[in-house]
Amino acid sequence: MTDNQRQPGRQRVTLAITGASGAQYGLRLLEVLLAGGHQVYLMVSKAAHVVIATETNLKLPGQAAQLEDFLTSHYQAAEGQLKVFGKEDWMSPPASGSGAPSSMVVCPCSTGTLSAIACGASNNLIERAADVALKERRKLILVPREAPYSSIHLENMLKLSQMGAVILPASPGFYHRPQTVNDMVDFLVARILNQLGIEQELLPRWGQSRE
Repeated sequence: MTDNQRQPGRQRVTLAITGASGAQYGLRLLEVLLAGGHQVYLMVSKAAHVVIATETNLKLPGQAAQLEDFLTSHYQAAEGQLKVFGKEDWMSPPASGSGAPSSMVVCPCSTGTLSAIACGASNNLIERAADVALKERRKLILVPREAPYSSIHLENMLKLSQMGAVILPASPGFYHRPQTVNDMVDFLVARILNQLGIEQELLPRWGQSRE
């Protein structure tokens, strides 16, 4: 899917899924972005593969090319709409400020990834892509899922917030009266989409009717 093939209003988003619990959040966000016609550059850490196998019924291929084919088919995405990159694919668009999308989401974001981003480690493509987003002053949304937070975690979140990153913890609300786990997942995904400026119908905005 090229720039000319994308419809007006569609975005290109970098999505990283790391090894924190809450794989459903990242997978649901991927599903909604693809269903909305947005192009996604996806990275899945080795730890995330383990968590996804533990928390869901999906058995994801380990190699980037096979994972891309599997998820494209699974979510019925258009050809070229989803691009999956390996952990050391330094020539991929997310690795450079001249090629990276204007928005990146790490969902869920492990505290190890949080720490690496905060100190600019760039030891793998996920960390490098986040570093690019920070240095280029682009939207970076981090979705940590941990409990409780240690002082180290809080210090890293404060540091990244001061750099311009959005810290959006995986803390679902209940004012929309969720009936299922999926409702709680959609609450968080809707908040992420709002931050990306992407229209969504998963959750009414505060003050809107629930009808």
